[in-house]
Amino acid sequence: MSPTLALLLFSQAALYTIATSAKVCGRPPVTDGIDISTLKRVFEVGEELTLTCEQGYLASRATSSRITCTATGGWTQSTLACSPKMCTVPRALQPFAMGRTEAPFKSVLNYTCDDGYVMQGSNESLCLHDGTWSHPPPLCKAVNCALPRPLRDGRIVHDKPVTGTTIMYGQGWTYECNPPKAPSYERGSCKADGSATEPPVCQEVSCAIPTNIPNGIITFAVMRQHGYKEKVRYACNEHYTLEGQAEIQCQNTGNWSSKPVCRAPCTVGIKRGRVFYNGKKYWISDLKPNRVLHKEPVVFYCKNKVEKCGYPVASVCNDGTLPIPACFEEPGKVEYNLRSKNLPSEIRACAGGPPAGPANSTTPA
Repeated sequence: MSPTLALLLFSQAALYTIATSAKVCGRPPVTDGIDISTLKRVFEVGEELTLTCEQGYLASRATSSRITCTATGGWTQSTLACSPKMCTVPRALQPFAMGRTEAPFKSVLNYTCDDGYVMQGSNESLCLHDGTWSHPPPLCKAVNCALPRPLRDGRIVHDKPVTGTTIMYGQGWTYECNPPKAPSYERGSCKADGSATEPPVCQEVSCAIPTNIPNGIITFAVMRQHGYKEKVRYACNEHYTLEGQAEIQCQNTGNWSSKPVCRAPCTVGIKRGRVFYNGKKYWISDLKPNRVLHKEPVVFYCKNKVEKCGYPVASVCNDGTLPIPACFEEPGKVEYNLRSKNLPSEIRACAGGPPAGPANSTTPA
C-alpha cells in the first residue's frame, strides 16, 4: 500500500471517531397514550422535551411532563400517565357488556340482529377521541313476507288473523287439502330470508290396516286401510297401564302416528314384612291381590341398626319390575311370626330420616 493511501484511510478513521464520540439521546421511552408524532429520532445533550397525551387520552393526574436529555445519553424521569377517554355503553347493551357502563377510546361495538330481523343502520360503532360513538345503535326490524301462495285443491289456515298483504317473520299456518287428499307437508311459515313456504302438493294417502299392540286391543276400528287423518283407538288388558296416546292417526306420510304401549303390573317380591301402599300399611300376606300397577310407588321399611329405629324407602313399579331396596332385610319366620313388633315398620321412626350411603338405593329384585 502506498504512503498516500495509508494517510487517507487514517484520516477517515479519525473523523469517524470524532463524529461519534459525543453523546446523544434517542427517542424517550413512553407509555400508552403519549403523543409520539412530533418526537425526533435523535436529541442533543441538554435538549428539553415536553411530553403530551395524544388525542383521545387525558393526563390522569397533575404530573411532571418535561424531560431532559442527559450527558449519559438517557432522559430524566417523567411521571406523565395518559388514560383513554371513555364512551358510555348504550343502556340496552350493558347486560351484554357484563355490566360495564363505559368502554375506552378505540373500543368497537359490533351489532347483530336475530334471525328474521333486518338491521337498519351501521353494524359497527367506534369510540371516538371525544368520548362519543361514531354511529348510534341500529334498529332491528322484523322481516316481512308476502302472503303465502294459495293451495291448489285445499286451503290455508293461519295461526293468527291476517290483515293486509304481508305477514311477519315467524308467523305460521297449516295446509289443509280437500278430503280425502293430504298435503305433502302440513306446516308453512314466514322465513328469516323474507320468503314464505311454498305450497305443498295434495295427494292421495292411505295407511296400512292397523295392528294390535302387546297386552292391548283395538277398541273400535274397521280392519281396512285408512285415509288421511282417520283414527284408531287402543286400550290395554286388565291391570296393564296405557302409556302414550290412546288414539293414533293416519298421517300425511302414509304412516300411523306412534302407538301406545301397555305397561305390566308388578308383584311385591317379598314373603315376609310390611309395606306401605296406596295410602295404607299392609302385611305382605294381607296384600291381596299382590299387584302394583305401573308407576305406582311402594314403600319398604329398613332399619338403622346404630340408632335402632326404622325408616321408609320408596320403590316404583316399572313395567313389571319392582326393585327391592338394598337396605331391606326380610325377617325370618320366627322373627316375623313371634317378634313382629321389633320389625323396622313397627319400631320408632328415625328422626333424621335414612342414614347416608348406598344402602338406601333400590336394586332389581
